[in-house]
Amino acid sequence: MTISTTTISKSYSGNGSTHSFAYDFKIFADADLTVIIRSSTGVETVKTLNTHYIVTGAGVSSGGTILFKFNTGNASDAHHSTSDFRPASGETVVIRSELANTQTMDLVANDPFPAETLENNMDKLVRMVQQHDEELGRSLKLSRTNTMTSTEFTTSATDRASKLIAFDTTGELSIAQEIGEFQGNWAASTAYVQRDIVKDTSTNNIFIVNAAHTSSGSQPLTTNANSAKYDLLVDAASATTAQTAAASSATAAASSATAAASSASTASGHKDTATTKASEAASSATAAAASAAAAATSADNFDDTYYGAKSSEPSTDNDGDAISTGDLFFDTTANALKVYTGSAWQITTQASLTAIASDTSPQLGGDLDVVTHALVSTSNRNIALTPNGTGVVQIDGTTGVDISQGAISIKNGGVQSYVRFYCESSNAHYAQLTAPAHADFSGNISIVLPATAGTIALTSQLPTSGISSGNVATFTSGVADDDFLRVNGTSIEGRSASEVASDIGAATTDEATALALALS
Repeated sequence: MTISTTTISKSYSGNGSTHSFAYDFKIFADADLTVIIRSSTGVETVKTLNTHYIVTGAGVSSGGTILFKFNTGNASDAHHSTSDFRPASGETVVIRSELANTQTMDLVANDPFPAETLENNMDKLVRMVQQHDEELGRSLKLSRTNTMTSTEFTTSATDRASKLIAFDTTGELSIAQEIGEFQGNWAASTAYVQRDIVKDTSTNNIFIVNAAHTSSGSQPLTTNANSAKYDLLVDAASATTAQTAAASSATAAASSATAAASSASTASGHKDTATTKASEAASSATAAAASAAAAATSADNFDDTYYGAKSSEPSTDNDGDAISTGDLFFDTTANALKVYTGSAWQITTQASLTAIASDTSPQLGGDLDVVTHALVSTSNRNIALTPNGTGVVQIDGTTGVDISQGAISIKNGGVQSYVRFYCESSNAHYAQLTAPAHADFSGNISIVLPATAGTIALTSQLPTSGISSGNVATFTSGVADDDFLRVNGTSIEGRSASEVASDIGAATTDEATALALALS
């Protein structure tokens, strides 16, 4: 056959249920394919033939399919397995031609020379070329009109560890230092990692950490016990010293010139001496100018790297030149030190939190430990704890909750307020104290506890025997005005005069009538 396509790979998205994936190019054996699963996080895993999948269509010019194994329900299926190897949702299936770079055709003199054998081996050679071409297509290359002396670098693994590949001033490959994260002022007993940037407050010099360690000792870092673990980035101290020296030299030169002029004016008889003094003053002035120039150069170099405080991100350095990778400035709007990455300004990582006033939606990354402090509002403001949705406010303490001001208000958004008191066994039961409905109120209600010691019990919990046992008697029906009352167990009945006579067993009708008249 002829090979009229350059396709040597196929890519599909998994969904957790599809097990069959087609390839549309010829292979010569099942092992000529490599199947790769790429996870949503970019992790690539090469699957194993006949363990995770089987291949159909080897030798067919139009291609075939990859069948991932799973429980098909029929153990006789070639792709049946008790384990499910179908690609999950979010995974990518990549099917690639991976012919071995070998040649297995052995031509024997005077033996038959089948055209198919020759054609298959030529097809394999073309396929190998396509595989190499596809691999080269995924590599970094110079354009056809670009040149480079060498694409090799000789820097050892130790020297290039944690560095960046860059290009030097001639456009050749080089290993560059990576800029790190600004940790603020140097402090002892701090865990620094490689490429952290710190400021030596004793000299104002800026250093980069070249080896992870926990700091100790004191400043300056040039004499610190761990001085070998810091590399100087910005030599502010030398610039300041040079500038001061230049100023002092200029002052001294001016004084010398003044003294020389005074000597020349007053020592007219010592012309040669005055001339010599003038020459010495000129030399001092020249030296001072040179020192001033050197100081200016150091200051300019520092100024080209650290731009100082600015309210917005600059597009050029302080001299109007292009910004360089690693340049710094302090953003007074964001209140943060920013570093130029080569394409944009970014805030360097701050080692400690000092304020969240500028963050309109701060979030905690862990539990908030107030240590020995409290949550305090200013200007008589309330402190609101408002959960989202159906969330509740949980206040939990091993010995309870202490309300020091002695007043609790329970309000709601449309239902009667209540308080539940749970039992001590896994909160299995509770007693609920509920406010009356709005329609039942005629005014506010206050429950005042008795001043004497004792226990207030519900009426359902009172003893059930007679009044003599401490029960509360209740009125039954039939009680009317001017009735006499008869206690019967725990009930009180209303009795008329005649009923009272009958109750006490008046002996005769006359006695009953007389008693009734007396009672009435």
